[in-house]
Amino acid sequence: MKIKLGVIFGGNSVEHEVSIISAVQAMKSMNEEKYEIVPIYITKEKEWYTGTSLRKIETYKDIDALKKSNTKVVLINDNNKYYLQSFGMFKKYKKELDVAFPIVHGTNVEDGILQGYLETIGIPYVGSDVYASVVGQDKVLQKLVYKSFDLPITDFYWFYDIEYLENKDKVLNNCKKIKFPVVVKPATLGSSVGISFAKTEEDLVNAIDEAIKYDKKILIEKAVDNLVEVNISVLGNYKMQELSLIEEVTTKNDVLTFEDKYISGGKKTGPSKGMLSLGRRIPAKISEKMQNAVEGIAKKAFKALGSSGVARIDFMIDEKAQTVYINEINSCPGSLAFYLWEPKGVKYTELLDDMVKIAIRDYKEKQTKVHTFKSNILEGYKPGSKTGKKL
Repeated sequence: MKIKLGVIFGGNSVEHEVSIISAVQAMKSMNEEKYEIVPIYITKEKEWYTGTSLRKIETYKDIDALKKSNTKVVLINDNNKYYLQSFGMFKKYKKELDVAFPIVHGTNVEDGILQGYLETIGIPYVGSDVYASVVGQDKVLQKLVYKSFDLPITDFYWFYDIEYLENKDKVLNNCKKIKFPVVVKPATLGSSVGISFAKTEEDLVNAIDEAIKYDKKILIEKAVDNLVEVNISVLGNYKMQELSLIEEVTTKNDVLTFEDKYISGGKKTGPSKGMLSLGRRIPAKISEKMQNAVEGIAKKAFKALGSSGVARIDFMIDEKAQTVYINEINSCPGSLAFYLWEPKGVKYTELLDDMVKIAIRDYKEKQTKVHTFKSNILEGYKPGSKTGKKL
């Protein structure tokens, strides 16, 4: 019997379209002899739709037509069985699911919000849980976790937008203690949205103004000299971690931008291929010392955050000093980082299958833990009584 796999994507995020690209890529590579694939698209207005046409990238050119030709649904738990159910008095449409597979990027979906909803419903789902997803989306929280595990990070400073708006000079003075050049980032976004490189105070002000458009929490990091950017993917959970090959990223810009990742390649080749359009070298041309360091830190970081499924971890290397710094983790990376596994001999179909297997194992293990008590402390409660039955 096939596993009914609900692939969730889209959402109220600036990375909405990136999520669609990743999900369509994944659905094309899933083993249809093993899985019944049920696409679940979340619009920018947070409405849920399902339908076979959602597996085609062309469907998303006209969202109004998409809504008319597909079914608006809600996810429900009915006696520990999980269904997509349509709206309306008679609720005509009802599709059972076994496992949810979120392929989502950015705020409101990748950051623990969707994972929390799935936990509340009770359905098994692929990828990191609420806690790992929250930290994985928040670059400041990541830094603090990495620091507590003595993992190598660059100097950083962070602040809220209100602190900057109320006392701009104080915040700028704290930023300048790091010394230029610096990288300015919205703390909880991905896909390089709102990120800028600042070499002067004027650059810094402009960069902060840009980042504040997207986030209330802003991160300032010391830029790495003689920079080589490398990424690695990790598959597993807190018990076991497998590693992909390491890629070396190429860009003409000071920092890797959203355009580098998703737009510039698409201008030449047609519709964007997501992270596939990015310039890269696999395996990375780095020393054995740096390779060992990246691999060791990646496993420690993945475990420290309690991540699950597939993640991509980004690193920065000072090539001259031969020093490596962990940059950030992507709990649900663009294209699910399959391009880092294929050169190692792991087909995308196999990677997706491994992710589902890990999700099912994680779910079964979770069921062995105590979450509720059979006793009901409200059983002896009497209206008007302050304490009810003595406990």
